[in-house]
Amino acid sequence: MGSSLRGHLLDTRPLRIPAYRRLLGSSAVSTVGSQLTAVAVPVEVFRITGSSAWVGLASGAALVPLVLFSLYGGSVADVVDRRRLMLVAVLGIAATSLGLAVHAASGRESVAALLVLVVVQQSFFGLYAPARGAAVPRVVPVALLPSAMALSTTVFGVGAVAGPLAAGVLIPVTGLPLLYAVDGVALLGAAALVATLPAMPPTGEPGRRAGVRSVVEGLRHVGTSQVLLVSMVADVVAMVLGMPRALFPQMATEVYGGPPDGGLPLGVLYAAIPLGSLLMALLSGRLVRLRQHGLLTLVAVAVWGLAVAGVGLTTSLWVAAALLVVGGAADLTSMVFRGAVLQTATTDELRGRVQGVFTVVVVGGPRLADLLHGVGGELLGPRAATSLGGVLVVVATALLAWRAPAFRRYRAPA
Repeated sequence: MGSSLRGHLLDTRPLRIPAYRRLLGSSAVSTVGSQLTAVAVPVEVFRITGSSAWVGLASGAALVPLVLFSLYGGSVADVVDRRRLMLVAVLGIAATSLGLAVHAASGRESVAALLVLVVVQQSFFGLYAPARGAAVPRVVPVALLPSAMALSTTVFGVGAVAGPLAAGVLIPVTGLPLLYAVDGVALLGAAALVATLPAMPPTGEPGRRAGVRSVVEGLRHVGTSQVLLVSMVADVVAMVLGMPRALFPQMATEVYGGPPDGGLPLGVLYAAIPLGSLLMALLSGRLVRLRQHGLLTLVAVAVWGLAVAGVGLTTSLWVAAALLVVGGAADLTSMVFRGAVLQTATTDELRGRVQGVFTVVVVGGPRLADLLHGVGGELLGPRAATSLGGVLVVVATALLAWRAPAFRRYRAPA
């Protein structure tokens, strides 16, 4: 019984690799830090302006450089030492966090200065994310890549829960300047971990340069590979059509009877998906050993769609929460296998650029979903918009399975 249970738990074999432990540790620190900042910046913007529109503008201002620098950062990651690029990027993120601390302590209350710091910080993160993703296969054997993806996703899930909770508790106690400063100092610790990684010089033809042509080559490579393209389209389908996050405040009040300012129903809705992802990650030991990555990705996305469709059909908060937990587990499954597909179906000389495109998809999808579901909720009501989105996910996934046999049959290398 004990041996069987251990076989189902999160596979920790990649942690036996010292370089991966240090890489994961640096990612853990940067993830929690980014979540602290993600809460602190909107709080500060709202304190200064008293306007939610300015909060939305700050989010939009951060998205543009993140998209541009993720694409460019993927190009750079293929022509320079990835360890060095990660180190520069993490130091840049740390410097901007310390800059945010100085700004908050100065009492200037300048939204313009705040937005400039956020734009610079997200630009550095755009450089960091593709290099970090492309570094994993340099330190982890192919057979352990799904396990490494599950570990990375677990760390992100814990950070996505712990970071906002910590920010919510600390902001009234420490104030914004100290919170930003703690983030900056912690990121210096992450930089120290990155500095201990082995060198990761570029592979492939010497003399290649980063730039627009290199970015276009990466986009063309993704577009001409059915396996890579469908792995990203599957994520777009799941997140753009099926992520009802923007409807949670309205549903919490109108469907589940919560107070206008949020309350328990809102907290339950927001927590359910990451909880499902975290539980699935902790029980992913058997899952990561499966090799039918293409088929399992499509099945997971379809389960996500069915769960979301069910949320719109129920008026019970706890049934909706249970369905969102199932959806979160399916989303984690999809993330693990899609990530493994991107790592194994790409050569190392293109891996940075592919990770750059992947970062854009991951970042942009939920934001497009917020816009789409927000409009849909106004036109159709929150329950109908949620269910329709889930049904569209299932239909689109079935079309992908039919039209993309190469992806459906894709298996991880032995």
